[in-house]
Amino acid sequence: MNTRHCFLRRIILLTIAVSLSASCLFAQDNAAPKPEDANLFPVVYGNKIHPEKIPPRVITIPDVGEYKVLKGDFHMHTLFSDGSVMPKQRVAEAVDNGFDAIAINDHIEYRPNIGSKELQLAKNDDYNLSYNLAKPAADKSKLILVRGAEITKSEWHLNALFIQDVNPIAAEMDDWQKMVAVAVEQGGFVFWNHPNWTDTAPDKAPFGRKKGEPMRFFAEMDEIYKKGHLHGIEVFSNSACIYNPIAHDWCNERDLAVIANTDLHPSELERFGRQNLRRPMTLILAKERNLESIKEAFFAKRTVGWAADMIFGRQPWVEKLFRSCVRIEKTESGLTLQNLSDIPCIIEADGKATELPPQGSVSISPAKKLTVTNWLIGTYKPLEITL
Repeated sequence: MNTRHCFLRRIILLTIAVSLSASCLFAQDNAAPKPEDANLFPVVYGNKIHPEKIPPRVITIPDVGEYKVLKGDFHMHTLFSDGSVMPKQRVAEAVDNGFDAIAINDHIEYRPNIGSKELQLAKNDDYNLSYNLAKPAADKSKLILVRGAEITKSEWHLNALFIQDVNPIAAEMDDWQKMVAVAVEQGGFVFWNHPNWTDTAPDKAPFGRKKGEPMRFFAEMDEIYKKGHLHGIEVFSNSACIYNPIAHDWCNERDLAVIANTDLHPSELERFGRQNLRRPMTLILAKERNLESIKEAFFAKRTVGWAADMIFGRQPWVEKLFRSCVRIEKTESGLTLQNLSDIPCIIEADGKATELPPQGSVSISPAKKLTVTNWLIGTYKPLEITL
């Protein structure tokens, strides 16, 4: 037994020794390079060079009663018309901006990039392609992507949102009224883009006006409005970031939705920088954060524009939004105003203006009425709050 025990002991010790020897050899093979060999190995500096990741912006706006306040831009372009970015980039920009929804509205009639080296498409008859390319990225990011298209005439342009298929609309390209009718038949919401566009129209344009003349609601536009084929107007839009006060009044007079968009063609970074809260956006008062609720809110005209530190919209919804955003408390010395949102307010009381910054608070003298000078409910008509 002793001999057998000694034999087994030797075998175990030998096995351990061999294992340790192999481990040492392996460790030597994988050890850090010797100083004289260090220049043969790459050195990674990515953690020092790459910029710190900035999280997507969170835009704080309280609910308005039963409605969530969703943020979006519903007029932008890609390389599939005359924009300069791919559809997936529009999704990334929107997510970075803290938006809930966007629409890509590539022109139907004007597609100068088709056949370019960037797209490598000699011909493409699918007018849904930009939406289809953006949709997987939007779904992954939980961004609501609205299918849209722009009906482009030399004198004025229209956008159609919530449509089902752009191709049947494009098939009627020779008749703009049929294009609008097909969009409406698909359940589309049609709005008039940047009505100031006619400033660039020829003097004898059939639907336009001479340059320098006051803006007017064209007879042809009134015709589609009376058919129920016009649902809103861009009060703020275009590359020059133009506010059209008379268009604001048209929305009030004709029961149309107030919309603020960018009509973005270049990249977000090139036009507005990163996470710029002064860039135009539309606020939607929706029952839920989904496509169906956004569509319902658009048709119910529960939309408010926000751009250049201004809020503008129809009086009932602008006032409801303000009362949700600003908490007013009476004190012994006057009033305390607390801004619960990221929207700036300029409050005038008894002839004195006070800035109420985003998520800030101020104290003012007693007042029975507040005038919010940068929240507009009509042509240069500020919101008034009776206390």
